[in-house]
Amino acid sequence: MSEILVLYYSHRGSVHALAQQVARGIEATAGVTARLRTVPKVSPICTASAPGVPTAGAPYVEAADLAECIGLALGSPTRFGNMAAPMKYFWDSTASEWSSGTLAGKPACVFTSTASAHGGQESTLLSMLLPLLHHGMLVVGLPYSEPALARTRSGGSPYGASHLAGADGDPTLTDDERQLAFAQGRRLAAIALKLAC
Repeated sequence: MSEILVLYYSHRGSVHALAQQVARGIEATAGVTARLRTVPKVSPICTASAPGVPTAGAPYVEAADLAECIGLALGSPTRFGNMAAPMKYFWDSTASEWSSGTLAGKPACVFTSTASAHGGQESTLLSMLLPLLHHGMLVVGLPYSEPALARTRSGGSPYGASHLAGADGDPTLTDDERQLAFAQGRRLAAIALKLAC
């Protein structure tokens, strides 16, 4: 069974909810399964470190996860129009995988969540694509052939699935957000399987 890595960082649960929907879309495709992974928090205190195993949720990502996947779905909350520091910190540590071409030629998509409607969803999605492009990955967008993309009043863009959590950080996805995250996972899986042949 081929696996697609769903790598995400979630601070208040919204990106985790999107990751679960992307994983459901992936697993709706025969012959492929989702491998959920996360990254540890980054501490502003230089002597602090995260536990070796998370206390809850998905395990931390390892280099083997990148090597063994046939595709990648990457998710992060928005931080001033950019991916969150823990996710950026992880990608900054992948020089070895970059130089060996571990991810080159594999398809990838991105997803995010913001507190406000104009909080930088699209710039965050685009910023998450930058390290993936440097790794030689192939970008898989979310086309307008998905009906929910044209009607959504919350999250979702052609750059990737997203969620509007509001100021209170509500992780509950709308029907459109759920459908778009599912569709993105399903589309990534279908393309990954074709490329892996």
